[in-house]
Amino acid sequence: MPRAAVLLSGCGNRDGSEIHESVCAVIALDRKGWDIVYTAPAIPQQKTVSYIDGRELPPRDALEESARIARGQIVPLDEIQLEEIDSVVIPGGLGVALTLCDFAVNGASCSTNPEVNSFLKNAHEMDIPIGAMCIAPTLVAGCLPGTTLTIGSDKATAEKIEKMGCRHMECPADKSVVDRQNRVVSTPAYMTATGPAQVLEGAISMVTALEELLNNRKD
Repeated sequence: MPRAAVLLSGCGNRDGSEIHESVCAVIALDRKGWDIVYTAPAIPQQKTVSYIDGRELPPRDALEESARIARGQIVPLDEIQLEEIDSVVIPGGLGVALTLCDFAVNGASCSTNPEVNSFLKNAHEMDIPIGAMCIAPTLVAGCLPGTTLTIGSDKATAEKIEKMGCRHMECPADKSVVDRQNRVVSTPAYMTATGPAQVLEGAISMVTALEELLNNRKD
């Protein structure tokens, strides 16, 4: 069965991986019969907040927090063997734009965590399809200029993606945009979704497209 590496950045939409999006991605993969390996870099989160009152909390480790979503079954990013991976899936959440890269702070001038940057670039060079949800396409844009992506219909974010050398396409929450040349699929998720049902439909669309890319490898 194909294996997907689900790249996480913590646990929760305000400072880590968005939980609904992570679960929807996993359900979509599981329904298609994919094996799943959860991964995250073992680095401090750039921001940790209280989900009750919004106050900032002491920093937590992205790997430790991501393990909550993975039910404890998680592999540090630097231990992932890309030769054993058929696709990479990146749920959204502010952790992507704060910890995996700093898009939330620096916009189009953002930089990416070196370990994450190498991981995604190496996956791309090996023709491994990449799926990105919600704000995660900004991370992909920082690593893979020239890619066609979607974050839904937010014009300000779309303009920043295009300043990063990528093309943005509008897309509803329950669909996905496929860049066949660069083997990247993106779906808006909670950038535009009104609830988890739309997020799940978008995740299913994304995984279906990833499967098609996997079955049609580049020569």
